[in-house]
Amino acid sequence: MNDFGYQKIDDYCDEKTERLAALYKETLTLLGEDPAREGLLATPTRVAKAMQFFTQGYHQDPQAILRSALFVEDYRQMVIVKNIEIYSLCEHHMVPFFGKAHVAYIPNGKIVGLSKIPRVVDVFARRLQVQERLTTQIKQCIQEVLEPLGVAVVIEAQHLCMSMRGVQKQNSVTTTSDFTGAFLKDPRTRDEFIQLIGCDLR
Repeated sequence: MNDFGYQKIDDYCDEKTERLAALYKETLTLLGEDPAREGLLATPTRVAKAMQFFTQGYHQDPQAILRSALFVEDYRQMVIVKNIEIYSLCEHHMVPFFGKAHVAYIPNGKIVGLSKIPRVVDVFARRLQVQERLTTQIKQCIQEVLEPLGVAVVIEAQHLCMSMRGVQKQNSVTTTSDFTGAFLKDPRTRDEFIQLIGCDLR
């Protein structure tokens, strides 16, 4: 622990780290670099640990996270958690995409601790992803566990596979949405949600 009370905790699989590091060392060589030079000596191990962190969602159960904080409550109005930061890796090029997620549900006798919704978003984001699937997975998880009157998910993200390579459009933003229940059937409910999150889906 340092003077500021911060303690760094590493929780990685040693065997996996070693095997990944060997592959990244070979990758550096194939790219024309010298993995023996000072600046790169620890890079293969750092990348091996970083990739395990970036994909830790494969080893987490999002439904268990929601079930750990369910409460009986007779509240049937919209609950919105908006501007949830997301960081994920595109499964096509394994480069980042990032942005924000807006999640809403209308309770049907059960509510969930508000911090659990961003945690569920993180679980699905910390996998190799496409934005479309990520949007639907968040929606389905909340629908299956809470059984609410409706779920709405909107994600706005920038993709570095578009900014750094390919068409190289730095300012493009991709928006995806998915709805169930009242959000799908009642345009007024959906419009209220869109207005409250400040997003234009027209």
